[in-house]
Amino acid sequence: MNYRIIFHTTGKVLLVEAGLLALPLLVSVLYHERCAWAVLASMAAAAVIGGLLTLLARPRCHTFFNREGYIIVALAWVLLSAVGALPFWFSREIPSYADAFFETVSGFTTTGASILTDVEAMSHGLLFWRSFTHWVGGMGVLVFITMISGSSDRSMNILKAEMPGPVVGKLTPRTRDTARVLYLLYFLITTVLVGMLLLGGMPLFDSLVHAFGTVGTGGFGIKADSIASYSPYIQGVITVFMILCGINFNLYYLLLLRQWRSVLRSDELWTYLGLVVVATGVITLDLRGVYGGLGTCLRQAAFQVGSVITTTGYATADFNVWPGLSRAILFALMFIGGCAGSTAGGLKVSRAMILLRTIRREINRLVHPRRVTAVRCDGKALGSEVQRGVSIYFALYCLCILVAFLCLSGEPFTLETNLSAVVSCFNNVGPGLGAVGPAGSYADYSVLSKLLLSMAMLMGRLEIYPMLVALSPSVWRKD
Repeated sequence: MNYRIIFHTTGKVLLVEAGLLALPLLVSVLYHERCAWAVLASMAAAAVIGGLLTLLARPRCHTFFNREGYIIVALAWVLLSAVGALPFWFSREIPSYADAFFETVSGFTTTGASILTDVEAMSHGLLFWRSFTHWVGGMGVLVFITMISGSSDRSMNILKAEMPGPVVGKLTPRTRDTARVLYLLYFLITTVLVGMLLLGGMPLFDSLVHAFGTVGTGGFGIKADSIASYSPYIQGVITVFMILCGINFNLYYLLLLRQWRSVLRSDELWTYLGLVVVATGVITLDLRGVYGGLGTCLRQAAFQVGSVITTTGYATADFNVWPGLSRAILFALMFIGGCAGSTAGGLKVSRAMILLRTIRREINRLVHPRRVTAVRCDGKALGSEVQRGVSIYFALYCLCILVAFLCLSGEPFTLETNLSAVVSCFNNVGPGLGAVGPAGSYADYSVLSKLLLSMAMLMGRLEIYPMLVALSPSVWRKD
């Protein structure tokens, strides 16, 4: 175990966080807000802790493997959230540190679940930091560090642990260049979205925070009604960009290289878009008795479907009061999530596809035991390792949700509320059903339950394995 590289890299993460806190500090100063001192104190704490870890744990050997990669990712994300919660706590805008930690974990994991009951009372500086955590966590802070540092090709072990999806491949021969390509695409999409929101009459501050939440598929709003009070144009723009950010970013890179055929051969892309279209169509028809015209039904259905399947969590309506079929479809979409390699959470469309095709192959084997069939994706036969990995991940995924739900069942809420809270947090969606719906919050849960849900958000964002590896005592023993 290379302990030095673990703590040295974690120190780098905190130093980067100290630098990122300069942006909310600037916003606080521009708006003449008292919370500026709390952000400055948090910057100092992040810089001191990060600096000490970086200096005291200088690695003698820069070689590390999957084990160290998983631990670096898990430890970095926990410390990132722990320090990122300090501005909320120091300013007393969130008096409880447990609540501040929950809110920050929800931000960095792009979940969007909130304990705030009056979000409009918060200062601009902390609202900016709250939404900016979505943008940082969407692509991954360790991907950012890989981009700016001279990391070796072993950094691919970190990217594999942090990037969502069953398979992570390099877009370019060098890992650092891969990280740069991803962040360039991420920045360009964010910039275009900010411009389009400004064209719709949205103020600059609102445009920035909503772009962070949309591109990072996070969903923290700055108004009590989320996006409902904005114009249909703005709601439409956010709908389109939520859906676009649920697509594998590798495909955008292929589009820049004009490799159209490779993009059009993506089974996951067509399945994802098909789910969006079908779910939107069915819910639109189901809402005919709720809203006046078909156009309004379509707009509301498309926004909520885009928000839930990409695990963004914005809302233009309280779908808690929608008909049962519409709520059931949205609840199912919470599990599926977006594409692998996107900023969306959930099980991922690619995993769901592979699982269904594996089941179909096994059924065919029972009927035709001598026939040799392969599970195919994008026209290629998948190896047994990929199928086995997806099956094991699905089993772990179900087990984690079941355990978390049983632990949460002691809370005085309905089964629907507790189950949807776990599913929503684990899949990084944000709003659930019942008391934690779009019009509710997680404020009434106990401290232990909030910590449990925070762990669920981290496990969901990092896709279970990094957290399990980091919590395993055998991994920390010296070789």
